[in-house]
Amino acid sequence: MIDQQALEYPHQVNFINNDWVPSSGLPVETLNPADKDDVVGIVPDSTAEDIEAAISAAERALPGWAATPGPVRGDILRRWSELIGENTEDLARLMTREMGKPLAESRGELGRARMEIDYAAGEGARIHGTTIPSRAPGLLVYTEREPIGVIAAITPWNFPAVAPVRKIAPALVFGNTVVLKPALETPLTALALAALLRDAGLPEGVLNVVNGRGSKVGSQLADDRRIAGVSFTGSTGVGRTVNEAVARRLGSVQLELGGKNAAYVHSAEDLRSVAAEITSAAIQATGQRCTSISRIIVRHEIADDLVALLTESWSNMQVGPGDVEGTVVGPLVNEAQLKRVTGYVDQGILEGAVRTTPDRQVPEGLYFAPTVLDHVTRDMTVAREEIFGPVLTITRVGGVDEAIEITNHTEYGLAAAVFSEDLEVAMRFSRETRAGMIHVNHGTLSQPHVPFGGVKESGLGAFSIGATNVDFFTQTKVVYLKAKAGSQPGDVVSGRRGLPADGEIDPA
Repeated sequence: MIDQQALEYPHQVNFINNDWVPSSGLPVETLNPADKDDVVGIVPDSTAEDIEAAISAAERALPGWAATPGPVRGDILRRWSELIGENTEDLARLMTREMGKPLAESRGELGRARMEIDYAAGEGARIHGTTIPSRAPGLLVYTEREPIGVIAAITPWNFPAVAPVRKIAPALVFGNTVVLKPALETPLTALALAALLRDAGLPEGVLNVVNGRGSKVGSQLADDRRIAGVSFTGSTGVGRTVNEAVARRLGSVQLELGGKNAAYVHSAEDLRSVAAEITSAAIQATGQRCTSISRIIVRHEIADDLVALLTESWSNMQVGPGDVEGTVVGPLVNEAQLKRVTGYVDQGILEGAVRTTPDRQVPEGLYFAPTVLDHVTRDMTVAREEIFGPVLTITRVGGVDEAIEITNHTEYGLAAAVFSEDLEVAMRFSRETRAGMIHVNHGTLSQPHVPFGGVKESGLGAFSIGATNVDFFTQTKVVYLKAKAGSQPGDVVSGRRGLPADGEIDPA
């Protein structure tokens, strides 16, 4: 075990140049969603000077880090993963206190984060280029991948460990430096992870963490020309603003945005297993997950049976603090989120949806009873907009044609699922549904080495995780190599001294 101080830090500081740096920004309390009197920590709403210091530190560290061999960068990430493993219980309890998710989910999230780090670490030895046959003799043409520069990573609150790791690990292994702005609701896990990465051997300035509001910190990062790329996960509205700011200066963006993910249930030998798959994918993080299944599209013939199974399981889920044994559904992250979810359910019922689960008593505070809404039509608000809570809508259809039409009847395109014993139906749904990820006969749960992303208003830029990360975090350089200066390559090809061969005129 490492020294416990690696998981502790002074209040109201940022993490710059591998050190805790005080800020004059106004203090912001991080509160436990399960207990509003529990102040988990205090961080600053950083000033422009704080952000400038972080960007400058990353810029200074870039040449040395980019020159570090990729496999060596990977070794540091592997050590980081080991340190996270050694401190899993402390980190999990911190995550549950600041975000509210059940402790078992926090432990599982840290395991997932380690898997993503381990995959990224291996990429350090796979930063491959290509050789290209030259038209001229004696000339070697090849490509290589190089880092794009300083990366701004802006992360949400629903996955305090995985969200930062998913951006930091690939950025670093490909030779970039990073300025991380974690969500103001859950900054403490990010700071603890940064301390562990320092202890793993990361040089000064390679990772810097600045806390604060997105309207201030995020905007300054997006506007700064020294930031080569912005990797953002969050709402579609904010993502659009980030994209506009970065595009004005021709920077790069990687956006993971909202979702309204449907599961079409066509047929099943074991409908109870289907209901369990849906529930697992829908209820994790109290439904505050961009890939959560939030709407069910089901054939009329089996709709009543599926609704009965979902109603039974959702009516009996244990709701409570994340650190209480047996809790399945923790609190929502804050008061604004509770009002949002409550408002959507009230609106759905007003528009004609039928609540099949009881409006049962839950603990006082930021808790919301898991809710199933039946007889939801395609144009209802709850069928079109992202709720981000423990709410599941049911829409009944006649068959696959209508199911595909309704699935695509949204501005989002992140994930979708289909449950069917008919392979032709499953393949057609997969082919015609406009989403970045399709899951057949299982819930919308991704894997740590597989590309992750969406289309339409669910994402922009290279998918994260897996082999596609290289497309965002690196750029291609082409090298024309001749052993020494001498005759022009065109001399041999064309036979005309001093004149280029056909095809050698550069149209640019």
